[in-house]
Amino acid sequence: MARPLRYYRDMTFDYGIGEKVSPLVRRVIARNPSPFTFHGTGTYIVGRGSVAVIDPGPLDAEHLRALQRALEGETVSHILITHTHRDHSPAAAPLKEATGAPTFAFGPHGTPPGGPGVEEGGDHLFDPDERLPDGAVVEGRGWTLEAIHTPGHTSNHMCFGLREEKTLFTGDHVMGWSTTVVSPPDGDMTDYMASLKRLLDRDDQALIPTHGPPITDPQAHVAALLDHRVEREDQILAVLAAGIGHIPEMVAHIYADVPVGLHKAAGRSVHAHLVKLAREGRVAAEPSFGADALYRLP
Repeated sequence: MARPLRYYRDMTFDYGIGEKVSPLVRRVIARNPSPFTFHGTGTYIVGRGSVAVIDPGPLDAEHLRALQRALEGETVSHILITHTHRDHSPAAAPLKEATGAPTFAFGPHGTPPGGPGVEEGGDHLFDPDERLPDGAVVEGRGWTLEAIHTPGHTSNHMCFGLREEKTLFTGDHVMGWSTTVVSPPDGDMTDYMASLKRLLDRDDQALIPTHGPPITDPQAHVAALLDHRVEREDQILAVLAAGIGHIPEMVAHIYADVPVGLHKAAGRSVHAHLVKLAREGRVAAEPSFGADALYRLP
């Protein structure tokens, strides 16, 4: 039996204010709300005095000013990026210029410009000063962050584990307010589900996504996300068995209770599931496994 997916959507905050999340963590939320960012991008400051900044956010002058106010009197030693969507990484460049801090991430965006448009789009200008492999550790005064490569939402997605508080900054890999869009070709459902399973073996006490409030039942929430993905695959196989083979028609049936404005993003995740199922030999397509293909059961 599938575990129910609990959503975390209640949060109290003020835009542009550095607010305490935990003894070592503060958050400044950008005023960029959307169907994909919830209330906006949460930029996180880790430590006191000498700090790390995680996901500086969009290229927005108001947010940059708010972030600089929150950092007044402190030294930024590290700028860390979970992944290169335009609501996460573009502000790294002006923040680096203002603070002199180097940038750290898995790497640049995984696909060139011109792919399918969904979510906030790729930041193809970002390339970190230092590329972090899976398991790399960066340290500062009173804090330690471990990099965990979690491809799926994007190929270069990383989470960062704050060892002192057993907290994991999950970017868009795990969110509480919504499920994650996985959009091929850079997004990969096989990788995404494998990356979720990695988190089940951790002993995190909280997950802190870039959008929305912290998640306080990490293992249960991740397990429910995995169950949700398996259920979605079952729904896709069911509509294929009913003779529905094009992605827009699949989305209309499977996401009938979701606003039509989100159906494009839902279609990208359905496509990602279909590519995964095709690799497993559970789905066939004509003429190929593209977004416009006619899918069927083998």
